[in-house]
Amino acid sequence: MNKRTHADIRRPSAKHMAAARLALAALDPALAVAHEATPAFLWRSKPAGFPGLVKLVLEQQVSVASAAAIWARLEAGLGTVTPQNVLERDIDALKAFGLSMQKAAYVRAIAEANADGQLDFEALRTFDDEAAVAMLTAIKGIGRWTAEVYMMFCEGRGDLFPAGDLALQEALRLADRAETRLSQKALYLRAEAWRPHRGVAAHLLWSYYGAVRRGEIGAAKALAL
Repeated sequence: MNKRTHADIRRPSAKHMAAARLALAALDPALAVAHEATPAFLWRSKPAGFPGLVKLVLEQQVSVASAAAIWARLEAGLGTVTPQNVLERDIDALKAFGLSMQKAAYVRAIAEANADGQLDFEALRTFDDEAAVAMLTAIKGIGRWTAEVYMMFCEGRGDLFPAGDLALQEALRLADRAETRLSQKALYLRAEAWRPHRGVAAHLLWSYYGAVRRGEIGAAKALAL
């Protein structure tokens, strides 16, 4: 199993991201479109460890506002979001904080995995990307998208691309001026050419998509929502 040192885990700087954007724009015409239309941005950053992973699970398939409200209730109810505090509550108690039955089960599964050593966040930081994905996705409720986004946002890993993300698929469709989105498999393949800057490519496309949604870019009329 390949290992990564702690020195490797750094959030990409603004200078690095600016250089990566230029490299990506030269590699792919769609990324050039996104680059020209999107101002500078910072790397998305979230807390690492158990709270960070739980927060990502809560954010799945709900609005930002709803996820924030549920997180606030969970944090207030538990005091501190730790595996021990979660495991002291049953599913019904977690549901009382606003979690769905499914997400309550997922949060408990993550807590159990952390408590019994199946999920070791310190060890995870030293694994290469695929080994880290394998550790995370072995846990109930953690799919590849969640694993990849966790490693990008919470650990600052710069060469991941969560191709299952619908916003990324739609952003690339718009930048390509295409009628249909690429499939997850096809998008993973396309992103191979963007190494070692796939994380910056993801941030660029997310920023482009956000600008389109807000009507800041003329392609907004082309959105098929």
